[in-house]
Amino acid sequence: MSEPIKHIHPFLSEKSILFPVILLSGIGIIMVYSASSAISMEDHNNLYFYMKKQALFCLISFCVMFVTASFPYKLYKNFAYIILFAAIALLVAVLFPALNIKAGGAHRWLNLGGFTFQPAEFAKLALIIFLGYSLAKKQEMIKVFSVGFIPHAFIFAVFASLIIIQPDFGTIVVLGIITWGMMFTAGVKIGHLLSPTPLVIPLVYFLIFKVEYRLERILSFLNPWDDPFNTGYQITHSLKAFGSGGIFGKGIGLGMQKMHYLPEPHTDFIFAIIGEELGLIGVLTILLLYLILLLKGTQIAKQSKTLFGTVTATGLTIYIAVQVMINTGVALGVLPTKGLTLPFISYGGTSLVVNMAAMGILMNISASKNYE
Repeated sequence: MSEPIKHIHPFLSEKSILFPVILLSGIGIIMVYSASSAISMEDHNNLYFYMKKQALFCLISFCVMFVTASFPYKLYKNFAYIILFAAIALLVAVLFPALNIKAGGAHRWLNLGGFTFQPAEFAKLALIIFLGYSLAKKQEMIKVFSVGFIPHAFIFAVFASLIIIQPDFGTIVVLGIITWGMMFTAGVKIGHLLSPTPLVIPLVYFLIFKVEYRLERILSFLNPWDDPFNTGYQITHSLKAFGSGGIFGKGIGLGMQKMHYLPEPHTDFIFAIIGEELGLIGVLTILLLYLILLLKGTQIAKQSKTLFGTVTATGLTIYIAVQVMINTGVALGVLPTKGLTLPFISYGGTSLVVNMAAMGILMNISASKNYE
């Protein structure tokens, strides 16, 4: 008689996800301290203000990841609509002046009794869960335009319409790539996926070339050295950080660009500070950790025994991959400036909690394949 299969908690069994996340988060705490110390001292008279908050965010996030890893992923199908409508409600709520916090000309944060968070981050995860459920449910008619494409493109359009008001064009790009990537994985016809192109091209043209600050970003991206003290300021200082870091870096805490030269050194441009202080070796190490996560996510998507698991794992993997590519691409000057964080490393509670929740779900999908 065969022995019963011993169930190991996904949080412990999925080491190829857990270890990279732990290492990236640990690097994040150290680099947030290094990148924010000057700003922290000036704004709060405390060198460790942002580091302490990031450490607390990490603790909360690991608890969230443990919970989502424990929760059977198939049950998310029962809550898909609740999660979807909750995300839409939060995106609507952030538009009300009494509830939002305005920063940098945008209102992307909700303030509820002193607790602040960014609804657009939750919207990414909500969209992934809903699309995974809906695409799997409609699999038999997935190649029918009105069934496989229209409903899912409509949900994306609802999210995009609410987010563009904030405005947050970068998040719309991420959501679009996630949506089309998941539809492709589920089997939606290529022709259907390409059908919005005649509408999208003029819309993107209007959103970029008819909005002054976005056009400035494109022009500064094409040649940041034309105006290094104004529109090209961020990119040129980011490139200076990488250039001065060399192969081995200046050492943690010894970088200069964080000293009120490079804006947002502990959030959007923390990768540049890593390049300056840890050098090419540090940059490649971090990219290797992300690559391990993405390869594991791809493997989980391939091996899942349910279509819901496959499509959802694909969405979660794309979610992390796109954010890494955009953030690092912006810091290296190969993409126009976008306000997206570097997963597990950049300072910020909402993005860290949602990223960890995503990894917990991915862990559960992976572990569940042994018992389905």
